Amino acid sequence: MYFNSVIIRLKWRQKTFGLRSLPGLLYNQPSVLVGRTDVASVTPWLAPIIWEGTFDPILIDSIYKQQNLTIPTTVFALGKYTRFVKDFLESAEQHYFVGFRVHYYLFTDQPESVPEVKMGENRSLTVRKVQSLNRWQDISMSRMETWKKLIENELASEADYIFCLDIDTKFYGRWGVESLGRLVGVIHPWFFDAPRNRFTYERRPESQSIHSGGKGDYYYAGAAFGGSLEDVHHLTKTCREKLHIDAANSIEAVWQEESHLNKYFLLNKPSKLLSPEYMWRDIHAKAAQIKVIRFSNVAKNYAEVRPNP
Repeated sequence: MYFNSVIIRLKWRQKTFGLRSLPGLLYNQPSVLVGRTDVASVTPWLAPIIWEGTFDPILIDSIYKQQNLTIPTTVFALGKYTRFVKDFLESAEQHYFVGFRVHYYLFTDQPESVPEVKMGENRSLTVRKVQSLNRWQDISMSRMETWKKLIENELASEADYIFCLDIDTKFYGRWGVESLGRLVGVIHPWFFDAPRNRFTYERRPESQSIHSGGKGDYYYAGAAFGGSLEDVHHLTKTCREKLHIDAANSIEAVWQEESHLNKYFLLNKPSKLLSPEYMWRDIHAKAAQIKVIRFSNVAKNYAEVRPNP
C-alpha cells in the first residue's frame, strides 16, 4: 500500500502543477464584479462551489485535455436497480466527461441483466459480480469496502481521479472537468438552502458519525462524491472503519454511509464542492438558483425497488 500511495501522490502532483492554456484561446477577462451573485461560490475555508456561470467550459477543457486523464467511475446495481443501468450509461455517454477517458465499473448481482450500451471512443465498461444482499442498508454500507479495494488493487497506477455515483440517476447536462479536485463533495438538493438545524445528521452519541453541538458546514449527498485516488481511498478506508465500529456496537447510522460521509467531510474539508446542479431530484420543482440540472436522482417507488422498507 505504501508503494501505491507514493504513485498516487506523484501522479497527483504532476496533474495539478503547471496547468497551461492553449495559445490563442479567447475567453472573458477574469472579474470579481460580474458572475453569480445569487449563490455562494466559495466556502468559509475558500473551497470553490461550482455553479453554472462560475467557470468557462472551453477554457477548462482545453487545459485538462493536455493531461491525458483517466476517470474511473463506479456504480452499483443490485436487485431491481438493474433497471436504471441503461438510462444512466446512455445519458453519461452524452454528458459525462465528454472527450475524456472514462472507465465505468458496474457492480451487480445480475451481470446477465446488464444491457448493451454503445460506448464512445476511450470509454469502457467493466461489469463485476457481487453478492446479493437482503437489505438496502447493507448494500449502501458495503460499498465503502468495494471502493477501497478497487483503488488499492487496480487503480493506483492507472488512474488520476475517481467518482462514486448512484445508479438510479440520469445525466441531463454537462458534468465535466470543472468537477475535478483533490476531495469533492456534492451539496444535497434537499438542504442546499435549509438552515443547519434541519440537516439530517446522525445525532446519537453512540454512532461514530455523530454531529454534535450544532457543528456542520453543509449536508452532502451520499449519491455522488469523488476526488484524487489518494483522498478517496482515505475517505473510503476511514468510513469503512467507522461503519464497522458502529456495527460492533449494534448501531446503524441514520443514513448509513451518507451519515459517515458527512462526518468525514466535517473533519476533512472538501477542496471543491459541487452545487445541487450535480445531484438534483426529479421529484423536486426547479429552484431559482438552479440554472442547469446536470445530474438527477430519478423518481421511483422505493417500496417497489428496494429489497426491504
